[in-house]
Amino acid sequence: MSYDDIAEGYARYWGPTILPEAVRVLDLIAPAVAVVLDGGANAATGTPAMLDVGAGTGALSIEALRRWPELSLIGIDPSGGMLDVARREAAAQLTADAAARFRTEVAFADELPFEDGSIDVAVSSFVLQLVADRGAVMREVRRVLKPGATFAWVSWLRTDRAYEPDRVANAALDDAGFDPPEPDGRPGDLASVAAAAAGMRRAGFRDVQATAGELAHEWTPEGYVDFFSKFDEQSLFDELDAKERAAIEAKILRGVRRLTADERTLRLPTVSVVGRVPGG
Repeated sequence: MSYDDIAEGYARYWGPTILPEAVRVLDLIAPAVAVVLDGGANAATGTPAMLDVGAGTGALSIEALRRWPELSLIGIDPSGGMLDVARREAAAQLTADAAARFRTEVAFADELPFEDGSIDVAVSSFVLQLVADRGAVMREVRRVLKPGATFAWVSWLRTDRAYEPDRVANAALDDAGFDPPEPDGRPGDLASVAAAAAGMRRAGFRDVQATAGELAHEWTPEGYVDFFSKFDEQSLFDELDAKERAAIEAKILRGVRRLTADERTLRLPTVSVVGRVPGG
């Protein structure tokens, strides 16, 4: 399924799940934003501009505008469907003035449609593990940032940690005669905190800092079944007749209810990185 197809489910199920870790980049970028808003060396002529690289359904962009309504925020993403949801959510959640400062453009992260040195600050959340060439994206972000400007982002670290509700769900599918989903090898996840920092330095950023974190989200049994059948494996469940679907969902629910709260807690390691363009 394309990102256009999953936009609604992403906004409902996955976006809120990862948001607590995504907003860490706003804390990292806050000192740079303060300088820009105070009219420092990076201040734009007119409204200062923040770029959200891979804005998706807009959760991070909306949080940034909620925190700094004085900013102009540009969200880019290759999925127009995701950006449609982002604009709708911004209009629903923000003041009219803040929502008017949010614009979106369909674009790839390694081909940004902006002039050199035209952006004041940039952020990205859980996108750099998806791109084909992470270094190219970092260099492109550096190109559009002003001298002295800051880029902060968060992504996943590699892990082979199993998640018990997934084991329960896959066993239920197996019992029903369906092949369980192929394991997600997540080849784009960062190998280490040091590797994340090194990539930023190779792209030309300075004063790079990288720190490890962890997403910890406890699913309720009912919430997990909704997530699994209506988002994670939506295409499979949509093809089932109502009786078969209900039976499989009920079996997964019974199994997940037997798990402890700790076993129901999804824990994924993350890395947050911040760096500055030379100059300024």
